[in-house]
Amino acid sequence: MPPCYTPAMSSSSRILPLVVASALFMENMDSTVIATALPAMAQDLGTSPVALKLAFTTYLLSLTVFLPISSWISDRFGAKLVFRLAIAVFTLSSLACGWAPSLTHLVIARAVQGLGGAMMVPVGRTIILRSVPKAELVGALAWLTVPALIGPLVGPPIGGFITTFFSWQWIFWMNLPIGILGLILATVFMPTFAEVERRPLDVKGFLLSGLGLSLIVFGFSVAGRDLLNPLETIGFVLIGALMIYAYVQHAKRIEHPILDLRLINVETLRVSLSAGFFYRTAAGAIPFLLPLLLQLCFNATPFQSGLITCANAFGAIGMKFLAVRMLRQFGYRQLLLANGVISCALMAAMGLFTAVTPLLVIYAVLVFGGLTRSLQFTALNSIAYADVHNEDIARANGLYTVVQQVSIAMGVAIAAIILETSQWFRGTLALDQHDFALAFILLAAGGLLAIPAFLKLPRNAGAAMSGHRVTL
Repeated sequence: MPPCYTPAMSSSSRILPLVVASALFMENMDSTVIATALPAMAQDLGTSPVALKLAFTTYLLSLTVFLPISSWISDRFGAKLVFRLAIAVFTLSSLACGWAPSLTHLVIARAVQGLGGAMMVPVGRTIILRSVPKAELVGALAWLTVPALIGPLVGPPIGGFITTFFSWQWIFWMNLPIGILGLILATVFMPTFAEVERRPLDVKGFLLSGLGLSLIVFGFSVAGRDLLNPLETIGFVLIGALMIYAYVQHAKRIEHPILDLRLINVETLRVSLSAGFFYRTAAGAIPFLLPLLLQLCFNATPFQSGLITCANAFGAIGMKFLAVRMLRQFGYRQLLLANGVISCALMAAMGLFTAVTPLLVIYAVLVFGGLTRSLQFTALNSIAYADVHNEDIARANGLYTVVQQVSIAMGVAIAAIILETSQWFRGTLALDQHDFALAFILLAAGGLLAIPAFLKLPRNAGAAMSGHRVTL
């Protein structure tokens, strides 16, 4: 008999994702909304926009350093308590960012904010994974995909609007009502879990994984942005890779590593990690490439490009109402294969936009592209935990979140490198549509590298979550 499937979601399966989504939206919005405010912030703080990037690099490094330890802290002190404290830390440090009188104060506030972000979303996702029945998990996780896609797309136009008509401080201060709402909702609706086995803290593993991952992510983040010379960038990535190699050897020798690589033996998690890495690397570059294409090649203003890219967000929201139904109809394997190909084709289609492409065509590609990417993310996010035991959920989620963060950083770095390389071959300093076409097409081709991993999935993979009935 096929596994039982319950199409109607319980109230907790609806409310809990919205609570975590509020935190996820706040984090994703905060990380992208600031880009358009850099000149105004630099002027007020008496520094240059290039120097000011240090504050935002600090956030990224702090986030990456503390991600590996999030699952241990969640198990040690309780997921509900850690999630609420993380929201409070993120919100209060946001206020401190807005009040910062100098670059030094802003850097410190951003580092604390990164700590809050590292605990907030992974721990929130762990709570959902432990609370929601697997038959309802696809619909619950679908809500978490929406803010992750919307934040990077609507952040720049919102940032430009706030900076133009108010002041850059409100970019940080607008987190206050969201954070307060998230705290109230978490206090009221989040369950308190029974204590899990307390594992000793793997201090050496924490240092190796946290520092190694942060160096790799930092190297990818600055690649192609004229912040460091190429040798320095490569040096950061290589040192980080050596530290991760040392961590892998260390993790094989101890019973309770900070990132449990033995979980990769779970087939559905392994496929989600490996295939998801290629796909997220490709998709993660879109919020970086698309606004640049519209502004540099089509002469759109930042606000105009923001309004156009919002079409992706409409597609992402539309997916919420389709994901459960489509996974039930087609199953994970078939959906990931077909939707993966369609989604990558729509990524490549963005590279074919020209100044004379009808706006209606652009909107259609972006809406359907947002829908297919969101559907793919929902499938990848949920099948990762299909066969993970409940006591291993926090550790699996920590591992998944780390791989997710690295893949997105790599996508932006690869996009920047492709643009610079194309410029160099053409012998010009100005980017044009051909450079972006090459970037979109090559990244989409890289996303297709996920397909062989999907082919390895059995036909009934994740059936307990999708409700798909395999017919012989």
